[in-house]
Amino acid sequence: LKEAKYINSSLFFLEMVIVALYEKEKKGKNVHIPYRNSMMTSVLRDSLGGNCKTIMIATISPESQHTDESISTCNFAQRVKCVKNKASVNEEIEPELVIQRLKTEVRRLKEEVEFLNGKNDENDDGECSNELSEGDIDELTKSIEAYVQNRDEHCHLDFCGGITVPKIHAVNSIFKDKLFMARRNE
Repeated sequence: LKEAKYINSSLFFLEMVIVALYEKEKKGKNVHIPYRNSMMTSVLRDSLGGNCKTIMIATISPESQHTDESISTCNFAQRVKCVKNKASVNEEIEPELVIQRLKTEVRRLKEEVEFLNGKNDENDDGECSNELSEGDIDELTKSIEAYVQNRDEHCHLDFCGGITVPKIHAVNSIFKDKLFMARRNE
């Protein structure tokens, strides 16, 4: 009898939490969610209104003597159905990786600023150079191949020493050649 009393009180507190979550979801109120009222609700805190995908199964009895309990269970299940969790991936990012990404982005942005200011198109004599050497083109080709094979969404193309108009034309030409080769191989 004591055990049934504890189960019923835990279910009562669970229903209180579900009702509070329902009111918060439907009415947009800033409602206190009483997770601490029982051990069960505090353990289920993340599953009920947190960052989890949760499935709750309600079982009912088809016998006529349990009709009241079945209706109560269906009402409870309907309230639970209205509670929406917003699950997202818990991602822990290593600080070294973040620092590396930020340094790469700073370098890329500095190159863009230099390009927009027109500083990268000049050679040592202060003249514009529109020609790329074979070594530069080979280096750009290797950089493009590394870029295409890298699956990191934060990866950027390395322009091998700075963005210039001739390098942009060469990169476009290399990408175009690779696209034609890929279409021929299909």
